[in-house]
Amino acid sequence: MEKSKQRGVIILLCSWLGLTVAAFSLIQEEKISQPIYDVKMELNVMVPMRDGVRLSADIYRPDAPGRFPVLLERTPYNNNNNYYFERGTYYARRGYVFMVQDTRGRHDSEGEWYPLIYEAEDGYDTQEWAGTQPWSTGKVGTIGASYVGWTQWYPAPLANKHLACMVPYVAPPNPFKNFPYENGVLFLAAASWMLMMDGHTLQTFGGDGNWVPDPPYKLSEMLKHLPVSEFDRMGGRRVSWFQDWMEHDTFDDYWKRLDYQSQFNKINVPTFHITGWYDGDFPGAFMNFPGMVKGAKTEHARRSQKLLIGPWAHAVNLTRRLTGVNFGQGSLIDLDRWVLRWFDHWLKGIDNGILGEAPIRIFVMGANDWRDEWEWPLERTRWTKYYLHSTGRANSLYGDGLLSTTPPGGDEPPDRYRYDPEKPAPAKHTTYGPIDLQKIERRMDVLVYQTPQLEDEVELTGPVTLKLYAGSSAPDTDFFARLSDVFPNGFAMGLGHGIIRARFRDSLEKSTLLEPGKVYEYTIELWPTSNLFHKGHRIRIEITSSAFPDFARNLNTGKNSQTTTEMQVADQTIYHDAKYSSHVILPVIPVDSSNLE
Repeated sequence: MEKSKQRGVIILLCSWLGLTVAAFSLIQEEKISQPIYDVKMELNVMVPMRDGVRLSADIYRPDAPGRFPVLLERTPYNNNNNYYFERGTYYARRGYVFMVQDTRGRHDSEGEWYPLIYEAEDGYDTQEWAGTQPWSTGKVGTIGASYVGWTQWYPAPLANKHLACMVPYVAPPNPFKNFPYENGVLFLAAASWMLMMDGHTLQTFGGDGNWVPDPPYKLSEMLKHLPVSEFDRMGGRRVSWFQDWMEHDTFDDYWKRLDYQSQFNKINVPTFHITGWYDGDFPGAFMNFPGMVKGAKTEHARRSQKLLIGPWAHAVNLTRRLTGVNFGQGSLIDLDRWVLRWFDHWLKGIDNGILGEAPIRIFVMGANDWRDEWEWPLERTRWTKYYLHSTGRANSLYGDGLLSTTPPGGDEPPDRYRYDPEKPAPAKHTTYGPIDLQKIERRMDVLVYQTPQLEDEVELTGPVTLKLYAGSSAPDTDFFARLSDVFPNGFAMGLGHGIIRARFRDSLEKSTLLEPGKVYEYTIELWPTSNLFHKGHRIRIEITSSAFPDFARNLNTGKNSQTTTEMQVADQTIYHDAKYSSHVILPVIPVDSSNLE
């Protein structure tokens, strides 16, 4: 071989070796588990519960001698699918046992399906079994999304000695605060989910709304039907748990037994909370993370919480584009790596530095950048009151509703609208993505308040609270509020919403009806957000009394709106004068110190 060619080969070889060494050094520096194992599978392993019921699990293990930490996922969604095959092999190749179990009464598991009530003890018993197998190190981590977040949280207060960490994705909170009720308002859009989970063949939202096959009813017709409690009957049979959910429309003992968030002081588990700004169960992470930081059982647990929020819907980290809004290529991340590092630290004892990193990682929409934070809410927040103003004509986006930091100086006339349950304002649910709210804001039963076009950038990051002074002609009603970023072309990008049922204004446990015409103060907690409003944009708040069919209509009678057909019209009055100064408290972050990447 000629010397020049030899030299070229040597250079290429050295380059390849250099890249290989560099890559190896990076791996060593990251200290992350590598895919070095073959995988063996055991399917339909029946795990006994304390009452003799057996639950089916599929188990993926490294095909090697020795003991390995266990990752447990307990799901009602069927453990026998490609998703779990991919997850199982991913972790087994990296030195974990991945165990995915059908929950009680689901698919290959024995017992009765009744949502939530068995998850605490069944979860504890499965953790105990997984932690005592001959292939287990005795350390168990849990993982999973949505309902599978619940299957992690409910056993946690029972404090199984094998449970070492959790990774709940998009986990719902207390079921009366988000799903199936959000602050006492039934999340009706989940009714299709309820029926499918019980074996009905109803399609999910996003299809043509028909049964499969040959439906007797269309979904759109079912959603309009009253009483709501007959939803299951229209699908062909009564469902006991659905009927229980309809009957218990206050935060009574039925729901209190499922309030895991009242038991943070019993939980001693490092937890990695993952969600998206448009996740339908978004309140869960933003109640659980600060709740655990403040109230977990030990200082160890309080200091071992991590939160990550992306610009995602309920299915996290799948696309950079939601409802037409592109959040940029950087909005998608290697989420598996983040989670693997968490498990490596807590289950394998790998010192990968994860606890030295900022506990919070958020995506700032508008800026379309990720940012690390050390506390929630942010310490540098400037809590700023924006007051509602109008001349009594804030109805629709064509009205004169104004948001201003200047308080009302006198007797501004109130705004009025009529809420008719027969003609509810349609849903534009911002949990599906940054939906354009203009269509709903053209209605006269929607009040719209907005700033003038902004002269400078404004970042809002944190909780949003509306203090609303309102009266109603009805003994009960609902108030909905939405926050949006209005672009110069009119596009009103929804950011989040808040709901209150008037009779629960003081307590979710005990309803207190309204005195018609009397002015009451309502505190409406909108979902937190992080968004950079650009120069020329507007900050907008809208107020109405329905979001149908996402949420069931309040029939305004003071009775259980799920079990009655009686309804009445409510004439609503929103006050914003010197005495009743309705306002929204916005979490303004100084842009010059926001440390955007």
